[in-house]
Amino acid sequence: METFTDVLLVTANVGSLFDNVGEIQSEWLKQLYKTIQSYKPQFIALHFQEVGGKDYMLNMGHAENFFWTLESSEEMKDFDRSCIYVDNQFKVEDSFTALGSMYFIHKTLKNIQQYDFHVKNFKAVLEKNRYMGSLDRVTTVEKEKFPKNFWPDFKWSRKGFMRTRWIIHNQGLDLVNVHLFHDASNLIACNSSPSIYSANRNNALRYVINSRQTVLPFFVFGDFNFRLDTLSLVQDLSTAADVQTVKKDSSNEVQRIIYEEKDNDHQVLLRIEEKLFAYLHQAVFREDNGRALLKYDKEVAAFHDVIREQDIMFPPSYPYSEEHAKPTQYMNTRCPAWCDRILMSHTAQDLIHRRDDGEKSVVYNTMGPNVCMGDHKVTDYISSLYYTHYTKCFITLTLHFFSN
Repeated sequence: METFTDVLLVTANVGSLFDNVGEIQSEWLKQLYKTIQSYKPQFIALHFQEVGGKDYMLNMGHAENFFWTLESSEEMKDFDRSCIYVDNQFKVEDSFTALGSMYFIHKTLKNIQQYDFHVKNFKAVLEKNRYMGSLDRVTTVEKEKFPKNFWPDFKWSRKGFMRTRWIIHNQGLDLVNVHLFHDASNLIACNSSPSIYSANRNNALRYVINSRQTVLPFFVFGDFNFRLDTLSLVQDLSTAADVQTVKKDSSNEVQRIIYEEKDNDHQVLLRIEEKLFAYLHQAVFREDNGRALLKYDKEVAAFHDVIREQDIMFPPSYPYSEEHAKPTQYMNTRCPAWCDRILMSHTAQDLIHRRDDGEKSVVYNTMGPNVCMGDHKVTDYISSLYYTHYTKCFITLTLHFFSN
C-alpha cells in the first residue's frame, strides 16, 4: 500500500518585509497563499532568515504581527496543527540568529510525529504550538549561532541554523533552516577564486551537516549566501575593457575598480566598490534564467559527496530591488547570485519518486517572479514538488517545494 503526502518547502530571507512594512508584505503573503491554494500541500515547512530585518531592535514587533497574520489567516484554516519557532531574543547577542521556522499540518494528515531532542523520542503532533523567544528551553527544536571563530576577520553577525526532526507516515527526516555568511565586500570577494567568504561558508555548512548526529534523510534550506565565483566572472565580463584601480588617498587600500569599454567611447562597463557591483548589461543575469552564469555557481559543488539539488531553472534570487515598481530589476549592491536554495541528502533524494505518466513531479522555482518580494525572491526556491518513496517501508512520500 502506498501513502502520499504533499509537502511544500519554502525558504525566504524576509528582512525586507519588516524594514518596509506595507505593500511588500501584503504581496508576499498573497503569493504564498496562491501557491498553497494551487498545490494543496498537506505539510508546509517555511524557513525564514533575518526575522525583524536589519533594524530588528525596532521592527521585531512587526515580525510578530506578520507571523500571527499568517498563522491566523483564512487561507490556513484547514491546517489544524502547527509548530512555530521564532528566535527573536536580540538582546541575547551570543545566541540570537533571527531565524524562524513555521510548520503547518493539514487536517487530512494523520500520521505525523515530531522529535523531542531532550527525551530523545518522537511524539504525535496534536495541536498548535507557538514558541517565540530564545528557544533555549524548547526541546522540539535545536538552534545554534555560529561561533565567532568561524569568521575571525569579519564582524560577528546573526548567522546560524535551526533543526527540527519529523516522522511522516513512518518516514523520518530532518529539516534544517540555515543562514550562512554573506560577502561583506565586493572588492574582497573578487580578490581570489574561491573567495575567502566562500571558504567560510564551506566550513560553516560542513559544521551544520556534521552536527546532525543522525542517519536520517535531511533537507537543508535557507539563505546559504552562495555567490558566483566573482573573480572568474569579472575576468570573463571584462576581457575587452580597460581597467582603472582607484585607491584611497590616505592608504594603499583599493576604493573602487572601474572597467571601461575600449571601443565604445570608454563607456563604463562595470564598477566595483565595497558595496557596489554595477554592471552595464544587467539583462545577462535574467536572460534564459541566468543559465549562462551557472558555470560560476561553484560553491554547492563542494558538497556533492553528501547533498544534491534539483536543476536550477530560475534567475539568481538576490539582490532584487525593494522598489514596488521594479520587481524584476536587480540592485547594484552585489553581483546577482543564487543565494536561497533547497538542498537534500542523497538519502532524501532517494525518496523522490519519478512519475511515469509524463507529468512533472518536481517543481523548483521562485515565488512571485514578477512582483516585489523584497531583496530576496522568496524561497527564492519556494518550490519543488517531490514525489518520494521510502523503499524499506514500501511507503511513498510526496514533497512539494514550490512557488508560482
